[in-house]
Amino acid sequence: MRIEIEREEDGRWIAEVPDIPGVMAYGATRQDAVAKVEALALRIIADKLEHSESIPELDELFAVPA
Repeated sequence: MRIEIEREEDGRWIAEVPDIPGVMAYGATRQDAVAKVEALALRIIADKLEHSESIPELDELFAVPA
C-alpha cells in the first residue's frame, strides 16, 4: 500500500494511506508519521479481517485451499 507524506506549514509531518479511507497520522518527524500511519493501517486491516470484511489488497497474500 502506498503512503503519501507531506510537511505541514507548522513543521509537522502528515502521512496518509489513500487506499484505506481515514488512515492518516501526524508526526514530529517524517519517520514518526510513517510509523504511526503504518500502525494505524494495520489496526484497521486487522479489525476488518476480524469482522469478515473484504480487503482487496490482501486477496493474494493468503492462499486458502478450496
